[in-house]
Amino acid sequence: MTANELRQKYIAFFESKGHKQISSASLVPENDPSVLFTTAGMHPLVPYLTGETHPAGARLVDYQRCVRTGDIDEVGDKTHLTFFEMLGNWSLGDYFKDESISWSWEFLTDKKWLNLKPEMLAFSVFKGDENAPYDEEAYDKWLEMGALKSRIAKLDKEENWWPAGGKGVGPQGPDTEIFYWTGEKAAPEKFDPEDDRWVEIWNNVFMQFSKDESGKLTPLPQKNVDTGMGFERTVAVLQGTSSVYETELFSGILDKISELAGEDYNEFDDDAPSMRIIADHVRSAVMIIADGVIPSNKDQGYILRRLIRRAIRHARKFNIDSKDLVKPLVDEVIASLGEAYPELVEKREQIIIVLSTEAAKFEKSIQKGLKQIEKIWQQKQEVTGEDAFDLYQSYGFPLELTEEIAFDYGQEVDRDKFEEQFKKHQDLSRAGAGQKFKGGLVDDSAETAKLHTATHLLHQALRQVLGNHVEQRGSNITHDRLRFDFSHDKKLTDEEKQKVEDIVNAKIKEALPVHQELLTVKEAKKRGAIGLFEDKYATLGDKIKVYFVGDFSAEICGGPHVTNTSELGVFKIKKEEASSAGIRRIKAILT
Repeated sequence: MTANELRQKYIAFFESKGHKQISSASLVPENDPSVLFTTAGMHPLVPYLTGETHPAGARLVDYQRCVRTGDIDEVGDKTHLTFFEMLGNWSLGDYFKDESISWSWEFLTDKKWLNLKPEMLAFSVFKGDENAPYDEEAYDKWLEMGALKSRIAKLDKEENWWPAGGKGVGPQGPDTEIFYWTGEKAAPEKFDPEDDRWVEIWNNVFMQFSKDESGKLTPLPQKNVDTGMGFERTVAVLQGTSSVYETELFSGILDKISELAGEDYNEFDDDAPSMRIIADHVRSAVMIIADGVIPSNKDQGYILRRLIRRAIRHARKFNIDSKDLVKPLVDEVIASLGEAYPELVEKREQIIIVLSTEAAKFEKSIQKGLKQIEKIWQQKQEVTGEDAFDLYQSYGFPLELTEEIAFDYGQEVDRDKFEEQFKKHQDLSRAGAGQKFKGGLVDDSAETAKLHTATHLLHQALRQVLGNHVEQRGSNITHDRLRFDFSHDKKLTDEEKQKVEDIVNAKIKEALPVHQELLTVKEAKKRGAIGLFEDKYATLGDKIKVYFVGDFSAEICGGPHVTNTSELGVFKIKKEEASSAGIRRIKAILT
């Protein structure tokens, strides 16, 4: 079964069970500055898991693109990925464990669907503790479906408990995990969760409790099901490969890298990790760029820059020039993922330009770093761990390259000192991020709601003053200020900024009512709504949330809003600056 066929079958199966397909959310979380990227299929649905009504109903299914950055340094083995996909189905207060487990079994084992042999499957359930009971219901349901007792493991909260809220507070509950045997011999009668030949492919989370700050669990009035099937892992299982890198999701990319390197990925095991790093990082970069991110020194842009530069560094091992790397690999990524994500085809040229520009910048940085390292050696006759970190921080100069040059000088770089400086840098970055994201749109405080509503007024005011080419390109809202990125190719004059301020404050004084309606895309466009995701919604025929601010503004949006503009106070632009090419940024407050 191909990757595209798996996506299609998954959606078709759950549609046959009354689910509505929803679109994959962007890799950059909309209105959630608490994380850099969408890290799981459930991430975009947290508001609906906590009680908000979803426009598509209570039964949902999708495939969601995700990025996790904590394991970037682990990429290169046969399992870790930066960009990956999750297949998910949800019940928002509708069905619960009985249907969830029976449908999982049906989809996996029925000949019409995946046709996996039941004797190749194993399961785990929550064994209970002093705070929450043993999940006997899930255990009994697996037995009823045909699972062997010896294939159901009872595990603790570390393995079989899933929180939806940060710091373990909020909606959560036990989960049941599904494993597939990948060993060469027949699956053993008893399931050993420690045996890594049992590969987890699906996780069904039963959100039936809420945990407060004191640690107390109380039953939720709305019990939800949140499932996630690892897409790449399942493709590998269905195709009988030992690694996701051997599936068509990566084979074309790796074949092209082999061609450029003059080495066969399948024959040079020592070089395979570097080839996998190039394949994963370019693939991830293509997807991130397609969602509007450009390389920079902070936030998502920093991660993107790191991925691109790490890929180029490993390409240098094969004497592959970055100019020769970009276009062929972008085309292979699009060939692999373009059917599921057609926007990649539309944005091909833009993706190539961003990658090529960053590659050229990195080559210049490498040359600057080479000069600097020579200068350091002439001054001190050594390159310390601190020097290596300064080179890394200032020029993006890879530690491994510093080590290679130092080795030529006859010395070793103190990696421990480098790691010490790197950890200090990470701690400072996290502290800064904690301040930056404090009180962001992950909460629904009055301050956040006011500033969020003010962005609607700002957006429309900018369109009135500058023209209808103005479109939102990002936002970040804390309880202290709003930051709004928009398309415009030149700096605003003082007169233009004043006009925008005056329009916003006039609408605040008019005490306009704010209300939400669920509309089809056609209806929303007819009523003048603006937004970023009309085409994606239109593909699936979803109803969308449109917020109206009197008859002044209509915008596709979610999150908290006030009920009347009179609640906002006085709007003041504090700063207007360039964010990136063709994108301007406004920072503003309410007083």
